[in-house]
Amino acid sequence: MKEFVILLLGIIFVALITSSVPSSAIDDTSTKNLKFEIYLHAVVRNAQGELISVAETSQCKFGMNCSIYLPHEITDYVFDTLLGKKEIITIGDIKYEKVQFNTSSKYIELFDVHDRELTGIWEVDVCGEPIEKYGYECVKIFWSRTSVVYLEMGDVTTVYWTILRQIS
Repeated sequence: MKEFVILLLGIIFVALITSSVPSSAIDDTSTKNLKFEIYLHAVVRNAQGELISVAETSQCKFGMNCSIYLPHEITDYVFDTLLGKKEIITIGDIKYEKVQFNTSSKYIELFDVHDRELTGIWEVDVCGEPIEKYGYECVKIFWSRTSVVYLEMGDVTTVYWTILRQIS
């Protein structure tokens, strides 16, 4: 019986070590070639202005950020012209252009179906003339996830975005 326990512990130990290697290997490579890094805080207040919740950008499996961007020249165009004043910052030895802005929305009941909702997905949509020249009416440029927040009728969500673009 003692040999069985030692063998079982050895197998568990080996499994733990080998399962952590791919994860750390992905951690080292997943962020090296990102053009944009996206961070956000979502603040939810009820109709009376009282704070309900605050959520921030989540980390996904293997340490990757749960944020993505549209890999298209439209994204650069929007970043350069529509998102506001840029600032140059350095993190480590890497230089970035940084832009900060916020979006706000009020949760309203659609089609008398739901008077509350769970969400943790936030998007920057761009519509109209700036992107029509690319052949699109509306495009989701940036997308990010947070922990889940609970919204009820009349709640106001303000999302504070910080987007970094690596300077080559």
